[in-house]
Amino acid sequence: MNIGFFINSIDTERPRYATTCLARAATERGHEAWYISVEDFAYDPDECVRAHARRVPGKKYKSTESYLDALRSDKAETERLTVADLDVLLLRNNPADDAGDQPWAQFVGINFGQIARDQGVLVFNDPTSLAHALNKLYFQRFPEEVRPKTLVTRDPADIRAFVKEQDGNAVLKPLQGSGGQGVFLIRPDEEANLNQIIEAISRDGYVVAQEYLPAAAEGDLRLFLVNGQPLQVDGKYAAFRRVAKGGDMRSNIHAGGEATPAEINETVLHIAELVRPKLIQEGLFIVGLDIAGDKLMEVNVFSPGGLYSMEEFEEVPFSAAVIEALEHKVAIKKHYGLDFSNVQLATM
Repeated sequence: MNIGFFINSIDTERPRYATTCLARAATERGHEAWYISVEDFAYDPDECVRAHARRVPGKKYKSTESYLDALRSDKAETERLTVADLDVLLLRNNPADDAGDQPWAQFVGINFGQIARDQGVLVFNDPTSLAHALNKLYFQRFPEEVRPKTLVTRDPADIRAFVKEQDGNAVLKPLQGSGGQGVFLIRPDEEANLNQIIEAISRDGYVVAQEYLPAAAEGDLRLFLVNGQPLQVDGKYAAFRRVAKGGDMRSNIHAGGEATPAEINETVLHIAELVRPKLIQEGLFIVGLDIAGDKLMEVNVFSPGGLYSMEEFEEVPFSAAVIEALEHKVAIKKHYGLDFSNVQLATM
């Protein structure tokens, strides 16, 4: 297979990123893994989409560190490839990372991904569904049973009333963004600061106010889903628990949280089963669920991470299993042609 990995920037990639794990696994399975950054696409006069892409030389690498070093080295292979020649294009960028410094880059993967899909490339997650998921209102499309009570508004009075209904315990965060940025835990004794917090968040748009989940104090659980199902290899689930450090309520790894092994119980599997129909409907191949207690905190559809930690804890090749799932989809397309849409193939 020829697989394109669309990312924000090669400079910002890290050895522990899931994309690095997936690209290394694809390379070691004999596939061509091409990295494409937000500035690399071109729509040519012949109406073909092309990209300045880069891949590592060789097939075997002892670690993700050595793989990434090779990708950044002068020995890496570069090519202006025709995107339609790819078998699969994985959209692995995080639009929120570009929102501040280069807002033009937020929609690049979605826009060029849609063209690539229409020209016959398998594009996952489906770019049209990713367009729907660009802000946290997308989360409200999932079953009410698994969601915390939520208010989305810019009206300070509405927010204050909501916090009061929650006995002064609530979480406030921006509608746009990710990585635990701009997240505030409101306590009853912090009412004096509430107006300032609301003003700070609403300066950049809408505010999401949610009920506080006591289970979140013990951290949350990241569960990796592929084809709408919890990813399992040798009876082990692709999951880990994230625990906040130093009294910070944010367990997100980018906000300083620490990854620890996880146990998967019936509650977690029930939540995964409840969201599965929506994931299938939307053509979401790879998803990360963040769960606290019996509630879903977030559905991560843009570049969900954690595979490195999951493989480290469970000692099984989850990344290889994801690439194997892509191989299966490419085989289906080869046998059936256009009988199945991109959305349908995403979760087959």
